[in-house]
Amino acid sequence: MARAATVHVCSACGHVSAKWHGQCPACEEWNTLTEERSPAGTRTGARGASRSARVASPAARPARLRDVRADRAPRLPTGIGELDRLLGGGLVPGSLVLLGGSPGIGKSTLTTMALGLLEGAGRATLYVSGEESAAQIRLRAERLHVGAAPGALDVPVLAETDLDTVLATLEAERPEVCVIDSVQTLAAGDLSGAPGTVGQVREVAARIMEVAKTRGIAVLLVGHVTKDGTLAGPRVLEHLVDCVLQFEGERERTYRTLRALKNRFGSTNDVGVFEMRDGGLVEVLDASARFVSEATRAPGSVVLAAMEGSRPLLVEVQALVSPSELVPPRRVCTGIDRNRLALVLAVLARHAGVAVGTADVFVNVVGGVRVDEPGADLAVALAVASAARGVVLGGESSRAPLAAFGEIGLTGELRSVAHHDRRAEEAAKFGLGALVSPDTAPTLREALRGALRGGVRAAA
Repeated sequence: MARAATVHVCSACGHVSAKWHGQCPACEEWNTLTEERSPAGTRTGARGASRSARVASPAARPARLRDVRADRAPRLPTGIGELDRLLGGGLVPGSLVLLGGSPGIGKSTLTTMALGLLEGAGRATLYVSGEESAAQIRLRAERLHVGAAPGALDVPVLAETDLDTVLATLEAERPEVCVIDSVQTLAAGDLSGAPGTVGQVREVAARIMEVAKTRGIAVLLVGHVTKDGTLAGPRVLEHLVDCVLQFEGERERTYRTLRALKNRFGSTNDVGVFEMRDGGLVEVLDASARFVSEATRAPGSVVLAAMEGSRPLLVEVQALVSPSELVPPRRVCTGIDRNRLALVLAVLARHAGVAVGTADVFVNVVGGVRVDEPGADLAVALAVASAARGVVLGGESSRAPLAAFGEIGLTGELRSVAHHDRRAEEAAKFGLGALVSPDTAPTLREALRGALRGGVRAAA
């Protein structure tokens, strides 16, 4: 019996190779090539290209942009303000939205709430689940508060993992909005790979997109994430969809942040903040008020005036510096990039005289919020210096914590960041009069001198 032809597909980028390699030739990731059966009727070459018969196609006539008719796409508001704002006003018919997040973060809760509100508004919906039974979905819908999703129990549910069955149901039901939870659980019967493999995910997403574009169905695809927090599956999945939303946070914390990593119908400079409660996810319209009210005046505590997309956000940055019994000492951070912390500690030691090379350093952004902008450098540096010196930042007469923002250069200078006025206005709005920024101090040394000079040493 002739051996079935197989190919090796990279689980990171989707590159197809005729033979196995330890390192993917395309994305250079290690141990990502998995063996799959080659599609019938094709023969794969050394570069992974299919050598099928080529038929000459007639040339197409391009059109000038001024002659192209661009109609405004109608929107389907979900009723969740933070989600609609990230989407640019609501779901666009025929669009694919990929929602990713770690297990238990609230992806299914958010999609159930959105479908419940749409169903209550008279929209035709469909919930396709490959991970849970219909009974489990009903139990989750019953836990939601009546006001959070009034039509949750009226949403049609299909518990199915066969792609052909799902596509046939979409053709028959013709919903306006459909949720597929999750794209890694569906499998095409004509492919040999298991559900979740690169070939299956690519084929499933492509065929769902074809039906969605043809029938004008807005589809929400729920996706898994890897241990590093990135979306699982081939990168072609992110390029295929119209919008990529990332749900972030910690299951032990109540706050969740929703970021738009890609959006063909809106901006990617926005973020939504939610709070997980017993009755479902609740929008946090003024997140700064929540975080500032919990901030403490203690050594190692600084309020960061950050920008989350186009909106300012005040969050507390805490640092702890303690003698280390390990070599090398530990560097633990939550909510900021570890490499950025290493840069701040090096500049502190070289240009500000705050050496913590033999101490353990712990930095945490309170509330489970993650800050990925360079404007957090100054707040981290002030928090570490305050913890190392045991000094509360700010004057004795001020009961409000110190606020700061700014980027730190490798030569010790402070560089300006975007939206300076909006950050300062947000800090003044909550009574944080003491603000350290590149406008108040040109270098890190001067910023530390001014912040520590007015500080008070904590009682032993």
